[in-house]
Formats: sequence, C-alpha cells, structure tokens
Amino acid sequence: MGKPLWRRTLPWSLDAGLVALAALDAWISLLDEEHPFVLACAAVGCAGLLLRRRFPLAVFLLTLPMTFYLDVAFAPLTALYTLATHNRNRPLLAGCALLHAVAGSLDPSSLSVAFFNDDHTWTLVQTVYTLATAFAPVLFGQLVQARHDMACQLMEVEEAREHERALYAQTVLARERAQLAREMHDVVSHQVSLIAVRAGALQVATKDTDTREAARTIRSLSANTLDELRHMVNLLRASGGRTTELTPQPTLADLHHLVATSGIETTLTGDLPPGISTTAQRAIYRTVQEALTNVRKHAPGARAEVQLWHDADHFGVTVTNTAPTRPSVALPSSRQGLIGLRERADLLDGTFTTSPTPQGGFQIRLQAPLATD
Repeated sequence: MGKPLWRRTLPWSLDAGLVALAALDAWISLLDEEHPFVLACAAVGCAGLLLRRRFPLAVFLLTLPMTFYLDVAFAPLTALYTLATHNRNRPLLAGCALLHAVAGSLDPSSLSVAFFNDDHTWTLVQTVYTLATAFAPVLFGQLVQARHDMACQLMEVEEAREHERALYAQTVLARERAQLAREMHDVVSHQVSLIAVRAGALQVATKDTDTREAARTIRSLSANTLDELRHMVNLLRASGGRTTELTPQPTLADLHHLVATSGIETTLTGDLPPGISTTAQRAIYRTVQEALTNVRKHAPGARAEVQLWHDADHFGVTVTNTAPTRPSVALPSSRQGLIGLRERADLLDGTFTTSPTPQGGFQIRLQAPLATD
C-alpha cells in the first residue's frame, strides 16, 4: 500500500509555503527597486526553492544573485540549510557559507567590501554577524543530518539484535531437538527393543498357539515402533547440534540396576575415580545402556562384560560381548545410538571406539581425560 495522500502532498505544500515566504521577503526589499534584472534574480531565487530537495547546490547558487542585489535572508538561508542536510562535503559547505557571507557583504552601488569602512569596530561586528548568519544554517543542517544518521544506526542495531535473537532462538531449538533425539533413542529405544526381544523369545519358546500369536503381535508392534522412532530421531537430528543434558538424568548409582535388569548375563567390574562430573557419569551410563541394547538386538544369547577403569590421566568404560549363540531377531537400526555416544565423548574431549573381537564378539570403549569437568 502506498503512502497516504497527505504524506505525499506535504513536502510540496511545505515547499510552496517556503516560496511564498521567500517571495514576501524579496518583495519587501524590492519596494524601491524596478530594475528588470534584479526582479528576475529575485523570481528565479524564490522559485528555485521548489527544487531544493533534488538540486540543493544548484538552488543555493541561484539565490546568490538576489543576495548580492537585495537585502534578503530567507531564500538563501533556506537553500543553504537544505544543502547542509543533503551534503556531507564539509569543505564545500564551508565554502558555500563564505560565498553567501561575501555576497551579502558587498555593496552593489560601489562594489566595495564593508571591511574598508572607517568604523573598524562596526565593521568587525558586521563581519562576525554576517559569518554567524551564514554558518548557522550549515551547522543546523549538519546537526539534523547527524541526528538522521544516528536514528538509522540505531535502527540497524535494533535489526541486528532482532536477527541475533532469532539466531539464538534457532540455535536453542536445534539443541533441544538434538537433546530430545538422543534421549528418545537412549531411553525409549532401550525399553522398546527389550520388549521386542522378550516377545521374540516368548514366541519361539512357547507351545501355546494363542500365546505365540500374542507374542508375535507384540514383537511386530515393537518393531514398527522402533522404525517410527528411528524416523522421528532422524527428523529431530536434522536440525540439531551439540547439546547440554536434559534432567533428570541417571548417574553411576543407577549402573548396577541397569546391568541387573538388562536381561543379559553381564558382569560389572572395576571402578571410576571419585568426583568425576555428572556429565561424565551420564556418558558412562548411556554407553553401557547402548552397548547392552545392541547385545540384545544383534547378539542373542551372548554374555557381556562391563569394565570400569581409570589411570593417572584417563578414565572410561569398556563393554565387550561374546559371540551370539542363536540367530538375532530382525529389528530396525539407524546407528543413531553410536552417533549419540560419539557426541557424548566429544563433549568430554574424549574418544569413542567400536571394534569386533577375534572371538566373534564386539567391543565398545569410551575414554576421557580426568581433567574434564
């Protein structure tokens, strides 16, 4: 939508009013003047104010002849003010102010400068007054220009702050999505995969037809849930990054319960140094949880060993499982769990490695420096 009519016509109305005031000022000075050239200079100088916004320098120069022949102030000072608001060339503005002062000081009848009057005191006063009158619109115009520049800079700063706030909000949202993706995989996937494995085992072991059908349905629903969860985690991770931790979170105190309820023959040995950070404790817990989940999914019947360890510079956990003793149940997998564990290791400035064992098993190892807090 365009500007309202009153806003479009206001500048032209203001300029027409300035032309009228300039013409009145010139008419008062022309009461005793009938020379056609002087009348033409006055008319051109007053009418030129209509174009002062587009051609400020040219309009100012058009007012100089009427300043020379007539005792006028309104038109040249208005033109000089407009030039000062549109131009940043200070030497040019100073030169125009001096030119206006000289044009106003000349006596057109004798073409002599007022400096040569016998009364030097009055000459000095008149000179100071003339220069002050000439430079006043220039200084005021520069002040208005500086105010406009400051307003524009403040607007740019505010826009930059709004942009920064928007980027920060996007960053927070991305981190929260990454947090949610990792925690969904670590917690929900752990439980659903356990349900699927137990249902698959029940389906194979039972001889009752109804029970077998129910177990098959549970395993199928669990597999579909894991598949949907995988797609959801991928969507959340698409805009995520490194994250802080959600609360509440498990610590090493919950590790024994995790091992005991894993449904796998697992031994837990070793210990960790006292006083490690809660972030490190959660990383250890999630590493063991993901390792045992993978054993249930990909190595049915295997045994696992969880070894906590530390030395003078590092601490960590190593989870090793034996080879599977029976075929695994096909379950969806996107390897997002291992990606999340690598991210946790990165947060600790540590390393995360996976490798098969010569006996057909698999090993996961997390190592981090003791200085991490």
